[in-house]
Amino acid sequence: MNISILTLFPDMFSGVFHQSILKQAQERGVVTYDVKNFREYTNDKHNRVDDYPYGGGGGMVLTPQPIFDAVADLKGKSSSSKPPRIILLCPQGERYNQKKAEEFSKEDHLILICGHYEGYDERIREHLITDEISIGDYVLTGGEIGAMVVADSVTRLLPGALGNETSAVTDSYSTGLLEHPHYTRPAVYEGYKVPDVLLSGHHEKINQWRREQSLRRTYERRPDLLEKLDLSEADKHFIRSLRGDPKKS
Repeated sequence: MNISILTLFPDMFSGVFHQSILKQAQERGVVTYDVKNFREYTNDKHNRVDDYPYGGGGGMVLTPQPIFDAVADLKGKSSSSKPPRIILLCPQGERYNQKKAEEFSKEDHLILICGHYEGYDERIREHLITDEISIGDYVLTGGEIGAMVVADSVTRLLPGALGNETSAVTDSYSTGLLEHPHYTRPAVYEGYKVPDVLLSGHHEKINQWRREQSLRRTYERRPDLLEKLDLSEADKHFIRSLRGDPKKS
């Protein structure tokens, strides 16, 4: 996969893309990151990429020309015959989640556009992009942090990105549930013991415990997620027991 970033602040990404899993994924040839300053594409003699909004009002608006030309350049250099997903990071976008990350991970090329100032010229939304993404109901200075979130969450899903290929599959939200608790050595620390079932070597019971702990944690912290899942009868019975009424459906 190739992940292209269009930003006015490319230096913000140097540390992120050269550490941990993202660095290792590049070294393994799983992904490439291409960070471009779209100011380089402006036709304005003063290198401006923003202007005052028509109709008045506060703030500055990103002009369409540099972003349209930057995207055209990236598309022209793409080695894939499949059109890229062109993603606008903005507070008005679709709420980002694990399902969307999994969808993006199946693409060959992502182009992430990071905005600044008051917003984008609407023609960018109407005639250029394929997706609008928001990482939460709050406003940041720009789209760079959102682009980092998308790049990280997508990269770790790519085959070969993680040392353990089952890690991404069992992460919170990948199964629709929050992840079960984890323990490691020592078995007893300052009087606090690891659950006996994890030391039993009985894999069927361990799997059952992990499933129930995921259900419990999701029920306690994100019960809204349970409404979207196709739960087994055993799962439903366990949830009813958490509610204090095993007979109630």
